[in-house]
Amino acid sequence: MPRLLIADDHPLFRAALRQAASEHLDTCSVQEASDLPGVLDALSADPDIDLVLLDLHMPGSHGLSGLAALRGQYPAAAVLVVSAHDEPQVVRRVLDHGAAGFIPKSADPGQIGEAVAAVLDCGSWLPPTLSRSVAALPGNPADTDLAARLARLTEQQYRVLSLLAEGLLNKQIADRLGIQERTVKAHATAIFEKLGVRNRTQASVLLRSLDLGEPGGDAHHV
Repeated sequence: MPRLLIADDHPLFRAALRQAASEHLDTCSVQEASDLPGVLDALSADPDIDLVLLDLHMPGSHGLSGLAALRGQYPAAAVLVVSAHDEPQVVRRVLDHGAAGFIPKSADPGQIGEAVAAVLDCGSWLPPTLSRSVAALPGNPADTDLAARLARLTEQQYRVLSLLAEGLLNKQIADRLGIQERTVKAHATAIFEKLGVRNRTQASVLLRSLDLGEPGGDAHHV
């Protein structure tokens, strides 16, 4: 039985995704999460999750950073990005960071179900209106390289990196994560080495390069 995790901070949209997936599959197990820490916790507790339907904009995730965290820490779980950011250039970046497909938030339930079924069958899926224009765009080596570097971080190191990017001091990060300040310093040193940067400023710039800004329009209409 396929195991799905729906990650979106809007309950109504999670319900719509759940219904669309359930109607297209004979049987499935569906969990839900409303923020990136919840997604990571769910995957840690249930490593057999087959597919994550991931919103690009929810608490703890800005743009492509949540996707990068998932692909780096849980590569066995396929990811279908669900977003109102449906520009071909953004979809190209989503694929470069390891997503198996992309569902616009304007997609109808039939398309959502079709996408879920295709990815669970070890395939990929893009909406017909975007597939040709996305295919015409070259992959971005910078995105591919950054995805590979972020994939080297542990879950805790990624959390530390995210808090560094928010401008928190080591002591504040230690308090937030419930760890010793010297542990934060050790994580920071490892992060800089794995990312190939010299300091927290450069590491923060790398992470912020994954930001996309808020999409316009009604981001939660199915």
